[in-house]
Amino acid sequence: MLEHVLNADSVAIIGASKNETKRGFQTIRTLLDENYDGKIYPVNPKESSILGFQCYKKTSDIPGPVDMALIATPARTVPSVLEDCGKKGVHGAVVLAGGFGETGLKGKLLEETIVQTAQKHGIRIIGPNTSGMINFHKALNLVGLRDAPKGDIALLTQSGNMALTLITEAKIKSKKGFSYYVGVGNEADIKFHEYLEFFRKDPKTRAILMYVEGMRQGREFLQQAHITTIEKPVILLKSGRSSTGKQSAGSHTGALAGISAVAKGAFERAGIVVIENSDELFPAAETLSSLPPMKNKGVAILADGGGHATIAADLLSDLGIDIPELAESTKSKLKKFLPPAASLRNPVDVAGGTDSDPSVFADCARILLNDPNIGGLLIVGLFGGYGIRFAESLSLMEEDAAHQMGKLVVKKGKPIILHSLYSSEKSHSLDLLRYYGIPVYDSLDVACKCISVLATYGAYCKAYHVKTNFVLNWGSKALKEGQTLIKNAEKENRACLLEPEAKALLGLHGVNIATEHLARTADEAAAAANDMDAAAVLKIVSPDILHKSEAKGVALNLETEKAVRQAFEDIVADAKNYKPDADIRGVLVAPMAKPGLEVIIGTKIDDQFGPVVMFGLGGVMVEILKDVAFRVLPLSRHGAKMLIQEIKSFPILNGVRGGVAADKNALIRLLLTCSELMEAYPEILEMDLNPVIVHAEGCTVVDARILLKES
Repeated sequence: MLEHVLNADSVAIIGASKNETKRGFQTIRTLLDENYDGKIYPVNPKESSILGFQCYKKTSDIPGPVDMALIATPARTVPSVLEDCGKKGVHGAVVLAGGFGETGLKGKLLEETIVQTAQKHGIRIIGPNTSGMINFHKALNLVGLRDAPKGDIALLTQSGNMALTLITEAKIKSKKGFSYYVGVGNEADIKFHEYLEFFRKDPKTRAILMYVEGMRQGREFLQQAHITTIEKPVILLKSGRSSTGKQSAGSHTGALAGISAVAKGAFERAGIVVIENSDELFPAAETLSSLPPMKNKGVAILADGGGHATIAADLLSDLGIDIPELAESTKSKLKKFLPPAASLRNPVDVAGGTDSDPSVFADCARILLNDPNIGGLLIVGLFGGYGIRFAESLSLMEEDAAHQMGKLVVKKGKPIILHSLYSSEKSHSLDLLRYYGIPVYDSLDVACKCISVLATYGAYCKAYHVKTNFVLNWGSKALKEGQTLIKNAEKENRACLLEPEAKALLGLHGVNIATEHLARTADEAAAAANDMDAAAVLKIVSPDILHKSEAKGVALNLETEKAVRQAFEDIVADAKNYKPDADIRGVLVAPMAKPGLEVIIGTKIDDQFGPVVMFGLGGVMVEILKDVAFRVLPLSRHGAKMLIQEIKSFPILNGVRGGVAADKNALIRLLLTCSELMEAYPEILEMDLNPVIVHAEGCTVVDARILLKES
């Protein structure tokens, strides 16, 4: 679908100009200078020719076919320009102008107009509010950026400056380059997932590098990423980590679901390598496009100094990478090449063993990569600078080592990353490593991050069969009784289910719910409490009071009839004081749950990814610690298990100081039920089960809140 757009054989430059400061001039000049072999058609009603090309008054006047239009005119003119492009049969348009959805309601309406116009004529739009696009292999440069390196990394960003940063970094520090650049802009028409599909199929692209500010169809993107990442690595930096996005006052889940927590987990689950520091973004893409992913998380560190070795070990440990003990046979082989003072444990410190012959690095690399516990090798220190620092005669030995290490990567199918203090120097041995696809970095932090992404991506590919495809089957598991509960609430124009209704819905889907009674008088409350084998709990039931504790609408551990009656009267009175016009349906009488560990389970509709589930410690702890984890639905059993293990407090579930372990299988079943409910009933906006008390066997849903979408 995007073939004619991204691989255009003819381009109309609408808004072409003789003014050298205008994009309408710069683009034509760049296409000429870079020898674009397609047709170039300037469009400007006031000019007869520009840079030797005949100028046309409008696109529909052009005699030959036009694949792509670069629209370099003001936002207000774009609808009429697209109408004319439609008459000509143009396939795609890059809309440079800002002033659309990013500026407010008026701009949003204008953006909707251009999308409708484009759809009417079958035109696909890149942008608006974009810096343009480049097909590097075709010299189709609609950005005007000169001397950008050609290669096999596709670049998708929503920031022209970020694109310039990444392309400049590649140009200065690397031998890698780009297959395409697309400034996605407002993503008004062509969405991220469509570009992803195109690049997955593109033979010139080996990795996809992304900078994302916002995403309009996040779930579709995850579905496409799930297909793409098993074939080609996708590396992504998501901005806006400090934003909490839209918060819902109706539930803890809405307030805690920061965009970073949801997005990061969703991207990683789809196999995307998520980068959080901008200076690691291009190096990660360079690494993943050049080297094979690691088959295990074991990294060997080979160093010519103890300081760098120790720092590297600390950094890798922080990144969750294993630094395994070397096999005895590996140590024995290393002894033959290294002096007695060398450390043969992992990290391996050559202790001067390379000072007179740096080719020893290659011998050690071969031995380490033969170790079955080692998935990749990180070399840190001075390699590439021996000929510079010590003696020029050592340069040939370094070059020989570089050749050998380059061939080792291919032969063993295991990656090598190199950190060198001399990476910015003119070192032929380092250039040889880059030629073989072995990245060289001057930052130890970046080098460690790069080998860690090879481990992360390798682990994902290895465990791919347990991943979900992010497809929801709406309404597939709905029950008639459950639909009735929701329809009754909708008939009353309620934005929520009452607590008894919420628990009834959970019970219909297999959750064990304690026997509870809705009392409308103090006498009914006392009678219900007398039938229980435990102390009673009373809670206000009102569609107008979501936060019961704020309204003093909860009374706990009531053991006498007198206490129950008094609590009933107090709760109703306090509720009326809290909200005089509240619709009070009664007071729920329930047995006190037996002691256990309090957790919270919640669901919400994320703006970008749709339904997500949250898990963490519950009760007051969720407010204090905010130790929660998120997962995009639907949830598999494996996914539920991983979600529970993601919180920092997970060890508490295994029992602390001789305490009994919580029933994690019961939690998994409850999480799966919540996933099922969100899929079964599209009317549900959010759910909060807080607290859920987990026992040694089973769990008790103490409080349940279900909010509904506006009908």
